[in-house]
Formats: sequence, C-alpha cells, structure tokens
Amino acid sequence: MGKIRVVVVDDHEMVRKGIISYLETEPAIEIVGEADGGKKAVSLVKETKPDVVLMDLLMENGSGIDATREILSFYPECKIIIITSFYDDEQVFPAIEAGAFSYMLKTASATEVIKAIEKASRGETVIEPKVANRMMKRLRPQERKPHDELTERELDVLKCIGEGMTNQQISEELFIGVKTVKTHVSNILGKLGLSDRTQAAVYANRNGLIKTS
Repeated sequence: MGKIRVVVVDDHEMVRKGIISYLETEPAIEIVGEADGGKKAVSLVKETKPDVVLMDLLMENGSGIDATREILSFYPECKIIIITSFYDDEQVFPAIEAGAFSYMLKTASATEVIKAIEKASRGETVIEPKVANRMMKRLRPQERKPHDELTERELDVLKCIGEGMTNQQISEELFIGVKTVKTHVSNILGKLGLSDRTQAAVYANRNGLIKTS
C-alpha cells in the first residue's frame, strides 16, 4: 500500500507549516500540497488528487465549508478532515452537511491528527467528542432546550446574568468588552424568546445553569 497523499489547508502560515513539519516525520504520509484558503485548495485538489485534505474552516481566501462542498462535487472519494478551533453549531453542522469526513479541533495532538489521517484513508471517521456531543443533541430534538441553541460564550453570559451580574461585571468576569456583552445579551434574549434580563435570570436559575456552592 502506498503513502497517504495529504493536502494541508490553513490561512495561518505558522499553523500550516507546523502541521506539515510533523506530518512529514510520518513515513506513511506524503504532503502533496498546501493552500492558504478555500479557493486555492479547490484548484490544488484538482491538480494533485490527494487521499486526504486537512481543512481549516474560517479563512480569508475562501471558507473551508465552501471548499469542502466544491471539492466533493468533483472528487467525492477525497476524505476531508476539518481541523479548526471552532465547535459551535454555526460551524459544525454546515461542515458536516457539506460532506466533511472527520472533525477535529486544533487542540488535538500531532499523534491524534496522524491517526485521524490514517483512519480516514481506511474509511474510518474521527469526530472530536465535543462535536459528537452536539451532533447527538441535534439528533435528539426532544431532549433539546432553548439554551442549547446558544454559543458557548452566550451561555457563559447567561450564567452571569443568572447570578445577577451587571454588564460591567460580566465584562470583567469573561474578559470581553462591555459592547460585546450587550451584543451577547441581545442575542440571548432573541434566541430564548425573552423580553429582558430579569426573564433571562429566571430562565438561567430554572434550568440549573447557575453554579451551586
């Protein structure tokens, strides 16, 4: 069996080069190209026909989701492994729906990435546990609660509201700007169908989102 041909796609050069440097130490893997965005990735895959593509999601030169969808439209046998910092619903489900074969976070070790590539070449999927948990919740809609639609940061803000914190206090607690807090509060109220912070605080307490001492 020949080497696993891999293309690495990431718009951060240091990250991309770092991934490539440790993949090149693996005898079973051959790097056949690299790209700094989705558009270049599509052209590169057409040219090199790799077995596996390591694909970042949010890039300036074309999103990983769009690139994944386009690549699989003309090269369906390619195994695309998403490797990103994001695991919220806004990123996970569009990527999976676009045809991503595996989904990993950039906190994964070099060994874990290599194993994911090897598994992909054998037709075995790897899904980061945090992502798998979100997918299972999506598959069990009867168990979902309104706050399951919140991003991780919005949930943090909701918990703070439930503890009676002001916007300034939330800003200091979460190390984010007050304007950002206000944006999160607005999003929370909209997603939960609530009219004010008081209702949000009541919701947080009723749903067990507040820390207990």
